[in-house]
Amino acid sequence: MTNREDFIHFSGFTQQPGRLSLPRAPSTSGSSSGDPNGQEGLLPIANVGRIMKHVLPQEAKVSKHAKEVIQECATEFIGFVTGEASERCRRERRKTVNGDDICHAMTTLGLDNYAGAMRRYLQRYREGEELAAALNNHSRSPAPPPPGDGMIQIDVWGELSNSRGNEKHGRD
Repeated sequence: MTNREDFIHFSGFTQQPGRLSLPRAPSTSGSSSGDPNGQEGLLPIANVGRIMKHVLPQEAKVSKHAKEVIQECATEFIGFVTGEASERCRRERRKTVNGDDICHAMTTLGLDNYAGAMRRYLQRYREGEELAAALNNHSRSPAPPPPGDGMIQIDVWGELSNSRGNEKHGRD
């Protein structure tokens, strides 16, 4: 029986028994001891907890251990995707990773649902940036403002849900 890890190239990762870990960047604080809470290089636990609470029912409680596990998983996921995107930039001799690189990395890694949701998010984000630039230019010129209130809201959770829903319908 072959192991799934035999088919995935984990460049930039070191493998420990049952776990992958990212190489940690050296600390810039000048302290050799690192983070006293052992959280160096991880996503902020408060942000992870807030996101978890957002998608759970109001009465649900989330244990500290659950937050820590999701914190580690999310950090590894982001590092894995970012590492793939960074590798693409290195091959193309570019120094800046952009949103398109992240989308391409997700597709390359077989995360098509996430890549589709990210592409839609990125498109709407860019439209919002263009609108903001147009509004800023409007304040300097007499051109008419764009229709609506000028606000664009992007529902990332909804985009991912739509992507998952389309996949289910595509199989039927």
